[in-house]
Amino acid sequence: MRNKILFVSALVLAALALGACSPTIMAEPAPPVRSLNVNGIGQVFLSPDIAYIYIGVHTEEGTAAEAVAANNEQTQRVIDALKKAGVDAKDIRTTNFSIWPNQQYGPDGQQHGVTYVVDNSVFVTVRELDTLGDLLDSAISAGANSINSIQFDVADKTEALKKAREEAVKNAKEQAQELADISGLKLGEIQSVGFYDSMPTPYMDSYGKGGGGGMMEAAASVPIQPGQLTLTVTVSMSYEIK
Repeated sequence: MRNKILFVSALVLAALALGACSPTIMAEPAPPVRSLNVNGIGQVFLSPDIAYIYIGVHTEEGTAAEAVAANNEQTQRVIDALKKAGVDAKDIRTTNFSIWPNQQYGPDGQQHGVTYVVDNSVFVTVRELDTLGDLLDSAISAGANSINSIQFDVADKTEALKKAREEAVKNAKEQAQELADISGLKLGEIQSVGFYDSMPTPYMDSYGKGGGGGMMEAAASVPIQPGQLTLTVTVSMSYEIK
């Protein structure tokens, strides 16, 4: 019995030794895939259909209470005028209310008093661009004396974005085929696709900036030109080449 156990153990050891001495067969690495990378661009030009405006009221009085009261009354008149011009209440949003002392100095450099300044700004969304000029006139007549900028934009860019992506893919495919033909190569399967949407920055038109009622009344007669926006999509594609 002991001899039998020793014989089995010897067979096991021999098998292990043979396994350790056997050469390891490594699989050959796959040849690198040759590829052609291209970037396609698609652009769509849009006519703005919405505008964003910052309209403000600036007041300055001898006391903080007087400055706030005057500003509140003047701002309310502006808001009422905007609503009367057709702007929905949800499209008027207060973005800034601030008050601070303004030190008064004489020619001698000495402080001779202090006034209090109040600024109240609202962010207005205008959805009917053909009413924009009249709306601004109404706001200025009601007491607005600070309009920082007009930003033109497009409310819904969904379809324009689809079209720009299609144009970008088409442009990338055309480039890839052209380069392959010039190089004497054949295009294989697409290996990867990536894209980047460059949304148009709302076009900003300076309409007026502070300066009191006289300056704003002069600016109000200037026609508003929304211009165009450009939506750009860049697509990167990688092809196997043969």
